[in-house]
Formats: sequence, structure tokens, C-alpha cells
Amino acid sequence: GNNPRAVAVSPDSKTAYIYNTLDFEVQVFDAAAYKMVGKIKVCEPPYSAEHQRGKTLFYLAVEPMVGRRWISCASCHPDGGHDGRTWQNPEGLRNTTAFLGMGHTYPIHWSADRDEAQDFEITIRGPLMQGRGLAPGKVNDGLAEPNAGRSKDLDALAEYCNTFEVDTSSPHAAGSGKLTPSAERGRQLFLSDAVGCAKCHSGPYYTNSNFPATGRQDRTEFKLHDVGTGSDDPTEKIGPKFDTPTLIGIYRTAPYLHHGKAATLREVLVEQNRDDKHGRTSHLKPADLDDLVEFLKSLPYELPNSRKQ
Repeated sequence: GNNPRAVAVSPDSKTAYIYNTLDFEVQVFDAAAYKMVGKIKVCEPPYSAEHQRGKTLFYLAVEPMVGRRWISCASCHPDGGHDGRTWQNPEGLRNTTAFLGMGHTYPIHWSADRDEAQDFEITIRGPLMQGRGLAPGKVNDGLAEPNAGRSKDLDALAEYCNTFEVDTSSPHAAGSGKLTPSAERGRQLFLSDAVGCAKCHSGPYYTNSNFPATGRQDRTEFKLHDVGTGSDDPTEKIGPKFDTPTLIGIYRTAPYLHHGKAATLREVLVEQNRDDKHGRTSHLKPADLDDLVEFLKSLPYELPNSRKQ
């Protein structure tokens, strides 16, 4: 079935029950014959058919998504999250990013080389997944003609990928819309001209990378920034300028930076910011850095749709 997530065996070991989450049913198997003998409906799908199809494709590790039956989109982005790893990609080292708020923070990737979720067709057909793909004909470059509208399945995958919304506050916040005294001091530093974090990490998603998913822009219009990390990787092909990532949920997305070389938020501010190109932090005292980290860990302390631009 689709997306099996749990198995239970009867006390006499004659029957196995497998819960296939995206079929919304439990399949009943004769354990000796390896044969399905029944189905138990769990519930009706809670979302649209397009969303369900997109989610099914996201978890699929066979054709047309994958040629070698070894990986799926969800392998690196489980439930829209991230695997906490840094991969050697053709363009250089790339830390896996989460999909939280992705539909509001285009373009995609550290390199800003995709401007719509349908551009994941490039990944599906590429060396990593080696799949047949979801759209007919030649795949369009990520910043060239759109891939949207070429395939119902590809549009369904994009629909699913764009639906990861921010609906819970950080557990490090003092409550919904509230900050601890330390985090509030950190917020003041974050917003100050003396530190300058908010110049790039602005708006409800704390990023200036936010053109609509349906829009198309030339790469020269993207707000890319050189924060001094582009020369840290000898395999880098696109830097030194990178897309501004959202800071929403950053407390759970370590390691940090495009190359994943910062294990903690404090390392982002200190060891990986030697020339003050990623905000001016060299003048901050240890207590100030602690406060700034506490603020970052508290994001989101209020939901994006409740925060003014």
C-alpha cells in the first residue's frame, strides 16, 4: 500500500496488520501465505484529492519518482522537515532545508535556482533520484519556462509541497505571542541597526526571499547575499551569494548555513561570522549573544499570519 507506517501481528502469529497511512486503511494479511485477505477502512481523506496524490508521490520510492527504489522526497524531507544532514551536490555542499513556509518564501534552494515547486521535476529526473519524471518531454530549467501546468501529477506534488504552514509556536517562547525577558532583549538586538539581522531576515517569515509561488522573476531580481561563507567550501560552484533562509522554526533545523558547518546558532553568530558579514556581532558581549540566540530559538513566538509585514 501507500506509505506503510505500522505493523502489528496477532498473538497466534497467523495474521499481520499493516497500516498504510495514505490509503487510510489497515491491510490484513495471512502471515503464512503472504496474502492480503482483507482491508479495514480507518477514515476518509481529510484533504483534497490533489493534495493526497501529491503526498503519495512525495513518499513514493518507485517509478515514476525514483529509478533505483532507494529514496523518496520524504527521505531527506520527512513530513516536510529535514534530515539534519549536509549533502555534496554538483553545485557544492548543501544543507537540507525544511519545507515549513516554503510556499511563502520563494525562490527555492540556497542557490535560488528554482522558482516554483514544479521544478522538483529536475531533481526527480536527475542523478539523485533517476526517476522517469512526472511531466512529458524535456524538463525546463528551474528559472526558464515554467514546469507548472505540464502534468497533473507534478502540479499535485507542488500543491502538497506548498502546504506546509506554520501553525504552532516555538516551545522556547514564553507562550503564544510572548517572549522570555532574555529573548525580548535578543529581539531588540536583532532589530537594531547595530546588529542588522532584520535587514535581510525581515517580514512574517524572517526572510526577504518572498515573491509569490505563482510569480516568475529573473535571477538578477533575487535578493541574494554574500555572508562570508561562500569561500569555506572548495567545491562551491554558485556562491558566494545565497538565498536568505527563513528563521521560522530554526530551533529544530540544525546544522546551519548552506554548508552545514555551524552546529549551533551561537556558531552562526561567532565562529562562522568572522568578518561581520552575516550581521555585526563581533562587538556583542557573551550575554548579548545568549539573548540573541534565545530570540532565534523562540521563532515563531507568534504565527506569521498574525504578524504585520
